[in-house]
Amino acid sequence: MDKTEVKFGEWMEKGFNLYTKGNMGLLVLVALVGMLLSAVTVGILSGPMMAGTVLITLRLARGQQAELNDLFKGFQYFLQSFLLYFVWGLIAFVLTLVLGMIPCLGSILSILIVYAIQTAVMFALFLIVDQGMDFWPATMKAFETIKSNIWPFLGFGFVAMLIGSLGAILCGIGIILTLPAAICMFTVAYLDVFEQGAITVKAVEEQPAPPAEEKPTEETPVNPDGNNA
Repeated sequence: MDKTEVKFGEWMEKGFNLYTKGNMGLLVLVALVGMLLSAVTVGILSGPMMAGTVLITLRLARGQQAELNDLFKGFQYFLQSFLLYFVWGLIAFVLTLVLGMIPCLGSILSILIVYAIQTAVMFALFLIVDQGMDFWPATMKAFETIKSNIWPFLGFGFVAMLIGSLGAILCGIGIILTLPAAICMFTVAYLDVFEQGAITVKAVEEQPAPPAEEKPTEETPVNPDGNNA
């Protein structure tokens, strides 16, 4: 498989612009509703809520209309998104417990392994939502893509997820502000990798103003005898 180019700075910038230029209010509201529903269902709805969020960011990145109700269209992918989060969440949990037994380095290794797993499958949910794939084929396709250029992808995933989790510092409330930024960065990366840069973010790129039309000059009427009126 050919090595997939990681456009670190470009993805970060375009993802941040997608979030902040015209879409921030909607995406913060989506994050708030999604997190509340995930919390009250003890994480059962985490997958569908993230699927709905991904659907919204994909639409926005393609210059399409999106609204809060689109969040609930994530239920169309309930089983596949639930399996994705459950299986990989369980794997991360078990590895964290095992690594936690290692003195001193255990906690650091646990954090790194969680970020590594999240990066390895970061495109899987996009493939489920955008291409209708089942969770395991989507996971394998995402992993194969990441594996082609693993270290730059790990760097990008680590920084994006770090940005997304910064809000947790504010008693967890601020994450509704920072998580959408990370999802937007992953959205831009997904479109660039799987659709060859098919990004039409209307909110990001300002359209140039059309050139002013020149008014035709009025000609001075001429008398039949050839003299000006």
